Amino acid sequence: MAEEEAEEQQRFSYQQRLRAAVHYTVAALCQEVASDKGMPFSKQSVAAVSEVTFRQCENFAKDLEMFARHARRSTINTEDVKLLARRSNSLLKYITEKSEEIAQFNTEQKAKKKKKLEEGNKTLEAAEVVESES
Repeated sequence: MAEEEAEEQQRFSYQQRLRAAVHYTVAALCQEVASDKGMPFSKQSVAAVSEVTFRQCENFAKDLEMFARHARRSTINTEDVKLLARRSNSLLKYITEKSEEIAQFNTEQKAKKKKKLEEGNKTLEAAEVVESES
């Protein structure tokens, strides 16, 4: 019983830290927009935007979890994120482009590693041939 309470307290503390981080970030963004546009934000509006942002992120997390679970996976992948962003064409396009960039980079890295490994094997084989000849 005490263990469950401690776990619940830890979860609550973690959630409060996340809320504080979201609030801090939203406040910084609002301050930046306010300085650009010359229109300050009230503390109440910053708090409201922070709360809406936090709740939307919670909904996103639940949706992503459900998408992965529906596909019988335990890991959220880029296809889940694309599905989440499907209602925003510009966001979906951006996510798709970044996903393709990452995939291309990973392919290039694998090719480099494979080439390096093959070169290392050739060098090792050549050394073994020289050693066996002597």
